[in-house]
Amino acid sequence: MKYDVLVIGGGIAGIEASLTLGDAGFEVLLVEKDPSIGGHMIQLSKVFPTTDCAGCITTPKMAAAASHPKVHLMTYSEVKEVQKTGKEFRVKVLKKPRYVEEDLCIGCGRCEEVCPVLVPREFDYGIVGRKAVYIPFEMAVPKKAVLDLEHCMMCGRCERACPKDAINFLQEPEEVEITVKAIIVATGYNLFPPEKKKEYSYTGNLTLIHTNLNPNIIHSMQMERLLAPSRPYHALLRPGDGKVPERVAWVLCTGSRDKSLGNPLCSRVCCMYSVKQALLYTSAIPFGEAAIYYMDIRAFGKGFEEFYTMVRDLGVYFIRGKVARIESRNGNPVVIVEDTETGEIREDEYDMVVLSIGLLSNPELSEILGIDTNSYGFYVPPEENANPVATKVDGIFVAGTATCPKDIPDTVAEAAAAAAQCIAYLKEVGT
Repeated sequence: MKYDVLVIGGGIAGIEASLTLGDAGFEVLLVEKDPSIGGHMIQLSKVFPTTDCAGCITTPKMAAAASHPKVHLMTYSEVKEVQKTGKEFRVKVLKKPRYVEEDLCIGCGRCEEVCPVLVPREFDYGIVGRKAVYIPFEMAVPKKAVLDLEHCMMCGRCERACPKDAINFLQEPEEVEITVKAIIVATGYNLFPPEKKKEYSYTGNLTLIHTNLNPNIIHSMQMERLLAPSRPYHALLRPGDGKVPERVAWVLCTGSRDKSLGNPLCSRVCCMYSVKQALLYTSAIPFGEAAIYYMDIRAFGKGFEEFYTMVRDLGVYFIRGKVARIESRNGNPVVIVEDTETGEIREDEYDMVVLSIGLLSNPELSEILGIDTNSYGFYVPPEENANPVATKVDGIFVAGTATCPKDIPDTVAEAAAAAAQCIAYLKEVGT
């Protein structure tokens, strides 16, 4: 199969680049490793500093990509090999088996209703469960079921319930070879695993309760899901026991600016998304108390300082100090910190603590593509200040958080820049 451009990554950067290229008349193949496009942005509640609905921004773009005559989606697929021959790239893409025939599935969810298996749901970061056969989330594109064979009991209930006979237990991985003239890498970022910060007592297993690990200590993306309009519970509840959290704290720089964890970088977005979450929490729980523990508040973008000032004036407490540890007392997290403005050692008890985790690189395709990364794993352009979307390989461009941590407006702008440079390159080599 031949296309003009391969876009790797179906987050907001990949979608934006694909739509720009498609509108310019180029044939685009958008490859996403997950069952649906949308990336991290579709999991967010609102965006800062405008507090616009993240889903309201993302879902129209997802739908536009799926319906665009020039944009072709290949989800649940991974790029395995890239070879440049002359002016073209020969690419091998592994299409993973859904064990559901995509052309037959109508996304009715009947298979999911009858499935007896329950496992942690990835979209909600384990806060709630999903079935062994499931639709990734309500607004998934494509809205097709996926069967998790690892957890499947082989009971056959989904197969009998499917009105289109779409379940296929014999489906196998398929290797697809394509030829393209240019590639845009928009593979996004990984999240810092908060369990590495052992003194913060985080557990990925939200049903586990003992003296050291507390299910009411969660990370920021789990909090995004609790705050989102499509949240897993009918109200904002803490995972440990289902209570309404009346006191919530955010611990900034969890996994960022920390040489002991091998990541001295600032993740850029943690301060502002924590301020946003505190605002959304106090809006959802009017009598709730919110506190943010910080080293520095980095509010450098347009409207960020005003947003921070507004939230502070609304009554959110800002406590300056690097949290030493988080303990558990009567099922509640206790934050132990030195307030660096007063010199006081504080022990503050909360109903829930949110660890504001940072953004890490996602360099898994660097060797396959033959492009450079820095010591932190982010892709490095030859001229970072002059041309941040280029790479040392002609015809390969990068966009979004694949190059460094950044917020959504910068990500979208960089995706448009990568698409523009890709168009110029295609015109130069001839289409």
